[in-house]
Amino acid sequence: MKKIFVIATTVLAGLATTSCDSYLDINQSPDSPTEANMTASIMMPAAEMNLVASYGDFLRIAGGYHAQYYSQTFGTSNYLDYSQFNMSATRSSGTYTQLMSRTLKSLDQILKIARENEEWGTYLAATTLKAFTYQVLVDCYGEVPYTEAMQDLDNMSPKYDDGDFIYSAMIDSLDKAMAHITTGEEKVCTNILYPSDDPSDLTVTPISYPWYQFASALKLRMLMRMSKVKDVKAQIQAIIDEGELPTEDIMYAGIWKEESGQASPFFSEEEWSKFGSTQKNVIANIALIGTMIQTVNGQGYEDPRLAAMFKPGDSGWAGGVSGTNFSTTKQYKSSYWCRPRVAYDDPVYFITVAEIDFFLAEYYASIGDHATAEKYYNAAIEASFDTYGVEGADDNMALFPYDANNYQKCIGIAKWVALAGINTFEGWCEVRRLGYPAFGTTTGDDLYNEDTDTYSPDKYVPGTLYTPIKVFNQVGAGKLLQRYPYAESSSARNGNTPAFPGYTSPVFWAK
Repeated sequence: MKKIFVIATTVLAGLATTSCDSYLDINQSPDSPTEANMTASIMMPAAEMNLVASYGDFLRIAGGYHAQYYSQTFGTSNYLDYSQFNMSATRSSGTYTQLMSRTLKSLDQILKIARENEEWGTYLAATTLKAFTYQVLVDCYGEVPYTEAMQDLDNMSPKYDDGDFIYSAMIDSLDKAMAHITTGEEKVCTNILYPSDDPSDLTVTPISYPWYQFASALKLRMLMRMSKVKDVKAQIQAIIDEGELPTEDIMYAGIWKEESGQASPFFSEEEWSKFGSTQKNVIANIALIGTMIQTVNGQGYEDPRLAAMFKPGDSGWAGGVSGTNFSTTKQYKSSYWCRPRVAYDDPVYFITVAEIDFFLAEYYASIGDHATAEKYYNAAIEASFDTYGVEGADDNMALFPYDANNYQKCIGIAKWVALAGINTFEGWCEVRRLGYPAFGTTTGDDLYNEDTDTYSPDKYVPGTLYTPIKVFNQVGAGKLLQRYPYAESSSARNGNTPAFPGYTSPVFWAK
């Protein structure tokens, strides 16, 4: 499948000399232009790389543990707290600052320049990335500064706004930015991430080009997140009727290099010993392994996507257990477990066709149109197999068919699997929202006994979550971590930080 590259190779040339060494802002370089000479094309790469680095590294890792895609490998403890369903106010502070103080501030400046120059393609691109960033922040924290965050940069105590207000405001901003785009005459073809010298690319009806489609998909995701707490059916139907949802995955690809600081973020964090990375933390979780390899109706099944996500360990497909790092084991050493299959040029996926089709399946199911829901459910599975580059979608659909009587369960589990190797943060969000996979009666202690060094993967029940060993006491048994505490980098100096409602208090769309 042809992929949409959300950043062009022409932009990479600038990144390679200005910002990729740390994925961070070119504005700090002594060789950068002065503020008076700043243009959107100069500022955009720095804003994007701050977002991509956060989303493709920290949030991928944390989401992977919190959705029980990942567990902690033998003898190391870097993310053991994540594995136990914990997140401290300190742990997320760097990412919070990167998104609020770098990504969003840069995007607001880009929006100002683009609005003044009537560069509506760039305006739409920056609006889409801003909405995406706020979606991520709300999904993590529930409430964050918004209305006062960018108005006065000297204000050290901006008020926190409710997540539902921010979501609605971002959807409204997307609508307004998209309304500027009507034909190629508006110079949308010259926006900096999808450069084109041929206006005819964008004069077709209906409008069909990547940023508009990205914005449509993002609106769909946010509206579906809101759909359990607010009637947004008319807005969702309007997106469907317009027919401008992506038919290809939205991702940052084709920009990574096999050089220090310029590889895909997760690979740089976990795999790149060539350039000094000593991290070997992430292994596959028994929940994912046991769901993707199971017996169904007396028939053994191994999901072909698993081999695209992970490498088998010395014993084959062995999944670790949340809440432990096996530090005292006598037999289950590091090589026993399955490590992620990653490469320096892996894309950072923002929205996939599979995720979009799962949303559409859920929407049609919610209005009682199960025939259309089943069509999109099957299309989502096919798209997922396509993204992973493997065959076998038909077998998967036959063994795990759409279930009109329990559509949230079948969609929830199928989506959880589909997101496991490409977008674990969104996987964590969707588990919180849909409630599937749900917790079973098996616990982490049943799966691995630390005292006797007994590993019992056969006790895992496919398609379920389980309470981690030594689960964080403020989450407790049979519950997910629902939100992060407000980041210390904000709360330590902001007197308007609200009281933390607790780790198991859902963000607005999961209530």
